[in-house]
Amino acid sequence: MNNRLYGNLIFELSKEGRKGYSLPRNNYGTYEIPQELCRQEDAQLPECDELTVVRHYTNLSNNNFGVDTGFYPLGSCTMKYNPKINEEMAALPQFQNLHPSQPQETVVGAQALVDMLENYLKELTGMSAFTFKPYAGAHGELTGLMIIKDYHRDPRHNGLSRTKVIVPDSAHGTNPASAAMCGFEIIEVKSGADGLVDIEDLKRIVSLEGPNIAAMMMTNPNTLGLFETQIPVITKLIHDCGGLMYYDGANLNPMLGVCRPADMGFDVMHINLHKTFSTPHGGGGPGSGPVGVRDGIQLYLRKDVSPYNGNFAVMMRALAYILSLGREHIKEVGPLAVLNANYIKESLKDVYELPIDTICCHEFVFDGLKDKSAGVTTMDVAKRLLDYGYHAPTIYFPLLFHESLMIEPTENESKETLDGFIAVMRKIAEEAKTNPDEVKSAPHTTPIGRVDDVLAAKHPVVTYRQMLTANSQ
Repeated sequence: MNNRLYGNLIFELSKEGRKGYSLPRNNYGTYEIPQELCRQEDAQLPECDELTVVRHYTNLSNNNFGVDTGFYPLGSCTMKYNPKINEEMAALPQFQNLHPSQPQETVVGAQALVDMLENYLKELTGMSAFTFKPYAGAHGELTGLMIIKDYHRDPRHNGLSRTKVIVPDSAHGTNPASAAMCGFEIIEVKSGADGLVDIEDLKRIVSLEGPNIAAMMMTNPNTLGLFETQIPVITKLIHDCGGLMYYDGANLNPMLGVCRPADMGFDVMHINLHKTFSTPHGGGGPGSGPVGVRDGIQLYLRKDVSPYNGNFAVMMRALAYILSLGREHIKEVGPLAVLNANYIKESLKDVYELPIDTICCHEFVFDGLKDKSAGVTTMDVAKRLLDYGYHAPTIYFPLLFHESLMIEPTENESKETLDGFIAVMRKIAEEAKTNPDEVKSAPHTTPIGRVDDVLAAKHPVVTYRQMLTANSQ
């Protein structure tokens, strides 16, 4: 392949005076742009012909890893499935060309579809009402916590300004961040040796802080992929002291067809539509984090977190996904997610350290290789996977283990795909014994090899001009 088009930046392919477009004749006259809006110098834009541009960006796209090109075992709240029919529905001109400021009477059909989605989500979760304003899961968390704060401030609930939120150490990292942003103080409750909430530690916290507790946030299944078996005890402890239970629905897919958050005693929850109901959101978007509340809390659904409903196209993908599966097949999502994760876990636990050896839900966490004598780390394993054409799993999260390696296959991968991944993971474990330097220096087949992660994080080069300056020094 021509490296000139493959490995260079678009600026390096630029030739002065070369163009890939032509503007139509101006039929609208000439208008002076106010001087204060004008650039003081020309924009530094590349000048390339059309074929150069097309080939450059096509080659770049071929370097990118996506759900359409390979297995994506990234753990925790990332969907790896996006049926093409969902894309077709979301791309219909009647949806795609909507504007959020259109008159209400022109979007009655779109609102009817959102109402339909709400009814399905209410049925799947047991909640009584949803707001679709949040644009992502973390935005949903913040919205849910604002609802909780308003609930406690209401004189009908004693008007108490409760200030503290309990968050398990196995929760998603956004939970304490969202609570802090909402003005709450975070109290961490520890996990026991089984990876579940330590009930005795929770009792201690409640006895000390009961009147101050606004809520407890729980990710269930938790970040270790384990179902919290003591939820009835937990919800009673929190409700008895006047607090509310918040359900982080980022890991909802293994629960579909198995149980509902409201039936477990949760009062407020958010759903990552972009995870449980398709729409891969790698790269930071798009997302949608609708918030549901149980009966009696609808009054506090926030209407001021956004002037509009959230990402409408994500909602349409979710609705298409639910309708495609139907009542009879959506019940299979949870059990299949659990089956696939346990199949990989059981197939690898003899060569990878499994700190909590029990049935998991949709994901599980290894603590690196079982044989660590050669010094091969989780980072090395992840880098070596790239050589075999697999996206790396989530690494070094959760923080409960030093060499965490979190794997989530989701419910839709075939046994053949899982077997191929298992075979490569076993091969890497063998290489770590017989040829550890090969693993430690990986990847070897990617356009860019092992980079200095610390330097890249602390001193990123994000502009072409900055790169030129850096290269000249």
